[in-house]
Amino acid sequence: MSEPRESGDPKPPKTAEHQKDPPQKEAAADFEAAIDAAGFGMFNILLLVAAVPAAMGTVYETSTMSYILPSAECDLKLSLLDKGILNAITYAGMISSAVLWGYLADTKGRRNLLIVGYAADTICVLGGAFSQSRIQLMVFKYLGGFCMSGPFAVLMTYLTELHGRKHRQRIMMIVGIMFSIATLTLPGLAMVILPETWNIRIWTLSLTSWQFFVAITALPSLLSFVLFFFFPESPKFLMSKGRNREALDAFKFMYHLNSRKPKDSFPIKLLANEVIVPVKKHAKKETIPTEVKLPTEGVEVQDPENQDSKKSSLRSGFTQLRPLFTKPYLGLSLWVYLLNFCVLLGQNTMRLWLPQLFASINEYENLMSGESQSTSICNILEYSVNRTQIQLEAVSLNDPTVECRVNITASTYTNNLIVAGAGLVAYMLAGFLVNLVGVKLIMTSGLLVAGGCSIGMYWSSSAASTVALASLFVTMGSISATSVISASVSLFPTSLRTMIVSLEMMFGRLGSLLGNIFFPALMGLGCVPPFLMISAFMLAGCFMAAFLPLKNKAALK
Repeated sequence: MSEPRESGDPKPPKTAEHQKDPPQKEAAADFEAAIDAAGFGMFNILLLVAAVPAAMGTVYETSTMSYILPSAECDLKLSLLDKGILNAITYAGMISSAVLWGYLADTKGRRNLLIVGYAADTICVLGGAFSQSRIQLMVFKYLGGFCMSGPFAVLMTYLTELHGRKHRQRIMMIVGIMFSIATLTLPGLAMVILPETWNIRIWTLSLTSWQFFVAITALPSLLSFVLFFFFPESPKFLMSKGRNREALDAFKFMYHLNSRKPKDSFPIKLLANEVIVPVKKHAKKETIPTEVKLPTEGVEVQDPENQDSKKSSLRSGFTQLRPLFTKPYLGLSLWVYLLNFCVLLGQNTMRLWLPQLFASINEYENLMSGESQSTSICNILEYSVNRTQIQLEAVSLNDPTVECRVNITASTYTNNLIVAGAGLVAYMLAGFLVNLVGVKLIMTSGLLVAGGCSIGMYWSSSAASTVALASLFVTMGSISATSVISASVSLFPTSLRTMIVSLEMMFGRLGSLLGNIFFPALMGLGCVPPFLMISAFMLAGCFMAAFLPLKNKAALK
């Protein structure tokens, strides 16, 4: 009887030891805890460095046409409407691919889509550079917009998901600074290249300075295509798909670069299961995505979308869209779509017509030098409309005695540099203020100021006041547009996030497209209608932004 007692006595301490171990092994961390443990350091700096050419590629794709319009109007026989279409056609391509890119990014991953998107955009930009007619150029700009729609939305989501909540809002403002830097480099390139009178013939191709300018703008997309090979997939995306081992490897890689410690010393050994599992409510037969957080060890959780392989892939795309058209996300998503429509209609219409407007101001001042005539915005618009019509008639006559002249000098783009420089300074200030006052206040204030600046341009009586008002408008509009994206990322769960940003940008680009077509049409009616249209939409956006349910430093859903 003593032997069983002796053999049984050691068992209780062993059992106690085993009871203490499992909680340590099963202390599963969610995404926020893991991303905080990975820290902030060299990885994040390298990521932001790689994001600079990515942001430049996005800005160049949408903005290049506005700079070449004064230079290419004779070569391509451009009317005012043609100029509006060339500014808008990129957005048409973006609209047509928004849902496709959103679905692919939320099912196939962020990083792969960035690589493919920037590679495709490089090809399209180079195709546009070799275009010999406005139709060819329009086709390549449409295709470029089709390809660039994905990388823009995915880039914002990718950067957000690779930073902890402490740095998340500020990162979005840093992205805004990158866009401002890109906007600053574009007029700098234009000043150097576009005034040149190059005309090089290669076989049947005729290449002028504006075509070299377009070709050079393909470099950032090419560089981005190469750089993103060296970064991991978003761990938030991987966790939402049940690929926790890969997500943990990504966290270890970030931790290793940030802390300079071995990957194995990463304090988190186990991640929670954050797979979005569709749960059916039998009463209403609705499918509601539910986020499950359970510790997983040793076994990878299977992503429900991948179990049926290709057959269920399309069905999962529609399933992914369904929550956006039901409560609780229906009203909020529609509100965000309409807000971005208003903001980007005003912002991108003004931004893309400023180079043409400043070129007209520069030419008008040289023409009227020594005369007392006012350089008001109304006089400038009237001159710009009449000059374009005269140039188009000169080209269509095919008379050797009548010449279509392009008057481009380096000073033509000086005002664009001033506007871009003002935007860069303001973004830096906003980056410090965003954590103090929040995205919502910055967004509403920016839209209110931008709306006032637009209508204020009607009373501008000098080139200096026009440049000042335009600088303030573009700056406040850019900050507000970036804030809208940042806000929408924090309002929706990760399974819907890239889709929301893509749909939101689709509506914003629809606004940009319509604004750039309506603006030249309204220019023919006078100087009040175009600026009144922009002001009305910016103030409407201000009203809508004031009612967004935003909180500072909210955890990613």
